[in-house]
Amino acid sequence: MLFERTPIAGVFVVVPERFEDERGFFARTYCDDEFAAHGLETHFVQCNVSWNHRSGTLRGMHYQAWPQGEAKLVRATAGAILDVAVDLRRGSATHLKHFAVELTAEDRKALYIPRGMAHGFLTLTDNAEVFYQMSDKYAPEFARGLRWDDPALAIDWPFEPLIINERDASYADYTAAADYGLM
Repeated sequence: MLFERTPIAGVFVVVPERFEDERGFFARTYCDDEFAAHGLETHFVQCNVSWNHRSGTLRGMHYQAWPQGEAKLVRATAGAILDVAVDLRRGSATHLKHFAVELTAEDRKALYIPRGMAHGFLTLTDNAEVFYQMSDKYAPEFARGLRWDDPALAIDWPFEPLIINERDASYADYTAAADYGLM
């Protein structure tokens, strides 16, 4: 596996190295030792799948409030998404900065998102499926979110979402959410 650093400390694009032959290819997508060598969490206790009918579906920007922060390893298993992580860690040199990457079923890349980040994605194809590995179990009482189009986050989405649920559309902006248990 290759671990590509991003401009945000702790956020990595994880690229499987393919070993190809006449059958196809083999690639590791996770290894405790390699994740630990890069200072990443190695214990994942929950896995989730998000399947999305239509291109233009937006999910996010979600996070778990302190002390229930969670690390995520996210990959597209069908279709393509624009995956976005926003640094909410107070005192971080990249506080409120974001990193976005296209993840596709074909490239099999993943985005590692450490604790203290908001996360969301926009589907770029119909029938996009996203697989998450989570370092902690979902705790609804700590679930929070930020407005996907908040000017403070300045996320450059490739187009306006076509589908967004009421909860995600009604999240407050960062200023209003500042006391909601951010890192």
